[in-house]
Amino acid sequence: MGLERVAQSFLRLVAFSALCFALNPSAKAQEDVDVSGSYQCTQAKVRGKVKPCTAAPLILKNDGRFELRGWEGSYLVDGQWVTLSDSLTKARAKIVPGHKIVLRYYGRHGWAEMTYERRVAEMGKTSLG
Repeated sequence: MGLERVAQSFLRLVAFSALCFALNPSAKAQEDVDVSGSYQCTQAKVRGKVKPCTAAPLILKNDGRFELRGWEGSYLVDGQWVTLSDSLTKARAKIVPGHKIVLRYYGRHGWAEMTYERRVAEMGKTSLG
């Protein structure tokens, strides 16, 4: 009889937790983050050394498409990550505070980390999340 009570209490707790998560506005806000805009590369980290960056800008369009150094495709925001992909390649970039996106990839010189920053505040856009 005691085991049944514990099981019922556990199920109530799980149901209550699921309801709280579903109704939590901050959980939903994460899905609705608008990262579209033009980002300038502010720094590059290659072989552990940080350097000023002169790379082409990363452009995330309102329609879910992106452009980066001639690479074009679509992007998807999932929590704190932006996934950039085309028919052959996929890369993930992390959204960080301060209107920044950090793209980490393996290139011809090993692992590289590029930090892109949205410099100009665009009308109606105040944060990345």
